[in-house]
Amino acid sequence: MAVYTDITDEELAGLLADFDLGNALSLKGVAEGVENSNFLLETEAGRYFLTVYERRVRADDLPFFLELLRWIAARGFPSATPIPDREGRLLKEVRGKPCAIVSFLSGLAVRRPNAAHCREAGAGLARLHLAAQGFPLSRLNDLGQGAWAGLFAGLGQAADGLKPGLATTISSDLELLALRWPKDLPSGVIHADFFPDNVFFANGKFAGAIDFYFACVDAFAYDIAIALNAWCFEPDGSFNITSARQLVAGYESHRKLSDLERSALPVLAHGAAMRFFLTRLHDWGATPQGALVRPKDPLEYERKLAVHRASPDLVLFG
Repeated sequence: MAVYTDITDEELAGLLADFDLGNALSLKGVAEGVENSNFLLETEAGRYFLTVYERRVRADDLPFFLELLRWIAARGFPSATPIPDREGRLLKEVRGKPCAIVSFLSGLAVRRPNAAHCREAGAGLARLHLAAQGFPLSRLNDLGQGAWAGLFAGLGQAADGLKPGLATTISSDLELLALRWPKDLPSGVIHADFFPDNVFFANGKFAGAIDFYFACVDAFAYDIAIALNAWCFEPDGSFNITSARQLVAGYESHRKLSDLERSALPVLAHGAAMRFFLTRLHDWGATPQGALVRPKDPLEYERKLAVHRASPDLVLFG
């Protein structure tokens, strides 16, 4: 359960005193995510989510995230919308940490997405890219390709602890990705964490997305590559080409890919697997003692790296 910060009844009452949401009826920790403390909040006015920002999320980035949510919601994209206090402020503080309350988004995430889910997810991702057009704020991808070598520095021993010789393999991958990383692809605001647990469905249709706290400006095709890794690998580690085709087809039902974007997908998918392997490797040994959190297994993404390394054109659908 991703709860690093407990909140007392008194602290919650003090926070809600600034809002027109009535008194708290319940507050329950949410067993998803590993970056922040998340709570399902029920008040006299309805159901909401309360997020306390921890770890990688910098306070300076929070206005970007929260204003982005307000921007895309105003343009019809289904997402949790930040709730302002009586003075119009979206960003608050509890126990010395920044926090925000957002609206409750209906729908269910799927743990084993099929090809139809992948098509809907791809369409939803394209809708997000289009809804975010014109957003006036900008944020660099601080977990993009330029950050990976620095992130891996000091983690070689941890990598070899997972699998002997893995540190050398990862170092070789990083050198290759630095040489081949594409430039000048169509870019804009991307989600950068478009995983199945961050996407909701209702009656089999895309119903919305949550957890925008890695959102940044980067290549749209990189966001697709992240999704291909997250949605189109089977539990046995094989890549589901049918699901991948459907995800891209769903995306292109709203926004067509250029030839340059399509040809870049293999290296982008390799890099996207590297990004999540590295952050999971870091988190594997860095979880605060006593935190109610399940760090995600870096070996899942090590296996995906191996697939991309062995079959670099696989995400071009075989």
